[in-house]
Amino acid sequence: METPGLVVHGEAEPFSTALRSLINNPLYSDVRFVVGQERQEVFAHRCLLACRCNFFQRLLSSEPGPGVPSPVVLSTVPAEAFLVVLEFLYTNSAKLQRHSVLEVLTAAVEYGLEELREVAVTFGLGQLQERCVAFIEAHSQETLRTRGFLELSAPALLPLLRSDKLCVDEAELVLAARSWARVGAAVLERPVAEVAAPVVRELRLALLAPAELSALEEQNRREPLIPVEQIVEAWKCHALRRGDAARGTPCRRRRGTLPREHHRFLDLPFK
Repeated sequence: METPGLVVHGEAEPFSTALRSLINNPLYSDVRFVVGQERQEVFAHRCLLACRCNFFQRLLSSEPGPGVPSPVVLSTVPAEAFLVVLEFLYTNSAKLQRHSVLEVLTAAVEYGLEELREVAVTFGLGQLQERCVAFIEAHSQETLRTRGFLELSAPALLPLLRSDKLCVDEAELVLAARSWARVGAAVLERPVAEVAAPVVRELRLALLAPAELSALEEQNRREPLIPVEQIVEAWKCHALRRGDAARGTPCRRRRGTLPREHHRFLDLPFK
């Protein structure tokens, strides 16, 4: 019986350094890319890209014809982000920069590079969250009607409900929060109020007119969503009808808040 051979492992660092030297190197390159709006020329090696990434395997599957092959145009990815992708494909590591991490993340998703995508998400989480919140703030009503909104986690929903810049009225936001909590309750098999507890405190009930608040209170008896004491605080703002007693986030108007007669007593313009 033949004995198994000895597996020899060389040092990883010299191997990685040698491969890194081939990134965007015309030496032995057999494929050219024209990348980004700046149309930067980038050199690469067909066999390496194809064996590392299914996207490039499909993209480069056809044999190049005689003569100088035409470049592959990738206009949607910036050159800087594309070079980071190449670095990852060549060396299985890459250096991320905060100013370009979202472009790298977009490219990683498009090319199916799961490991790079996970790292880019973690590294650029704060910046990614800021951009997502800004987009939702500008397209609030459309976003609230999407399935994606209903599938948000509570930590992801919190910064939205804390935002002054949402272009949506509070009454509609309350309805959206109830729909979100119902979906979560069905999935998690927990009561609606329990699912909603981490986020409903951010609803600004004092912005609702008395008739709206009465209707919400009645619905809340039938299907608990909001703590009773939170509704009591909203009624207190109405009863006192004084701006100094209503100061704070629960009474601050959002960008999309529709005007109501009692808002003049709050004396809190949108910030």
